Amino acid sequence: MTFPNNYISLQDIKLAAKRIAPMVRKTPLIFSEPLSDRAGFEIWLKLENLQTTGSFKLRGASNRILQLSSEEKARGIIAVSSGNHGRAVAFLAKRLGITARVVVCSLCPENKRQAMRELGAELILYGDTQDAAQEHADRLIEEHGYTSVDPFDDLHVIAGQGTIALEALTELPNANMIVSPLSGGGLLSGIALAAKSISPDISVVGSSMEIEPGMVRSLEAGKPVHVEEHPSLASSITGAIGLRNRYTFPIIRDFMDRAVLISEDSLAPEMARFADREGMIVEGGSITSVIAALSPEVREMNPKRAIAVISGRNVSLSTFQAATAAHC
Repeated sequence: MTFPNNYISLQDIKLAAKRIAPMVRKTPLIFSEPLSDRAGFEIWLKLENLQTTGSFKLRGASNRILQLSSEEKARGIIAVSSGNHGRAVAFLAKRLGITARVVVCSLCPENKRQAMRELGAELILYGDTQDAAQEHADRLIEEHGYTSVDPFDDLHVIAGQGTIALEALTELPNANMIVSPLSGGGLLSGIALAAKSISPDISVVGSSMEIEPGMVRSLEAGKPVHVEEHPSLASSITGAIGLRNRYTFPIIRDFMDRAVLISEDSLAPEMARFADREGMIVEGGSITSVIAALSPEVREMNPKRAIAVISGRNVSLSTFQAATAAHC
């Protein structure tokens, strides 16, 4: 597969959809009456929290790993993860008979670490930041020749994530906005490229944590920059984008219409409300797209029919209960 001008085409995303079909679920797209009433426009939910491994990450990881050569598989694969990407990699490695290693930092929640172990991956805990974990993985790749499966800055991964928009806009072709969590940018890059190819006038909005919006700060600086990493209920969308970022930074720069910054304090109340009204427990990172869809910044864009991507569910019950107890 070739990627002219560093981007991927809609055809690449359609091919990815066919390739990964045996590994992933086609997730539901549902209308949310409670959220639509609050917003004053239609909000539809793309439920990637119902994906096989509990998050959208399975799509991109599948598209990358299914294209590895026999030699690359034999060397074993290695990934850096805040939890969900590693879980997807571990799941695929088990299905395909590949040795997998996942490097995580201390910010990765224990329930996600345990899930990776249970799927048979070798878990390597290193450092207190995603950057430190990545640096350690790079050393291991150099020393042992492992095959890297990048969590976001890889065009095969981006194409896999783009299948979310392909599915959603096939079902709801008259949507005029997609709102998605934004961290390293793999998810939003794929969604933006697919959505803009299908419907050039559609608005693409990213939701980032205001505590450490690595992509947003990089866009402001005009180049990838480092941000400090802090504990967050939205741990799945925290971290920097990498100073060597090749793909997601320019794609987000060129195709995202707006970013909305989400406060830490807003997460738990909305997670509790979502569980009560929609009947689903989702991660802090996932709920950011809902909060963004309800924000003044989005309202002033005058959407009529918005799709909010609910990216994952892999929060431990104890963490959810502790965070939302005061709001239930």
